[in-house]
Amino acid sequence: MNLLNSDDFWQFACTLYAKPGQQHTLLALQNQQGKNVNVCLLLYYLDSLNLSINTAQLSHLQKVISEFDTEVLKPLRRARGYLKANQAEIADYANIRQELLSAELKLEKQQQKMLINAVNGFELVACTAPDNSALYL
Repeated sequence: MNLLNSDDFWQFACTLYAKPGQQHTLLALQNQQGKNVNVCLLLYYLDSLNLSINTAQLSHLQKVISEFDTEVLKPLRRARGYLKANQAEIADYANIRQELLSAELKLEKQQQKMLINAVNGFELVACTAPDNSALYL
């Protein structure tokens, strides 16, 4: 099998995320169910490529990004939330918000690279109608 490319995955993810309703759905999965948006996007990406993963591989993906999620992305999201709630007291809130969003996007892209690197170590199964997200959601 050809190795998956993280830039192709990033483009797929950006396109899917921009579709009407997708951002809301993915953020609801993140905020209400504790799911990782990048894992969701990866599973949809694999579906689009007709590739299937198993529960052990999914568990490995979650382990690969767990520390990065806990130590980097979640604290950044909490900081953005705090700043938003207190924006009246923050003189340059709009610029700070934009810089944090830019940093978060770069970090999300890094996490996607971590996921693709892990998937490239898997033996994936070709499948005509995969539903990888059913394993996760």
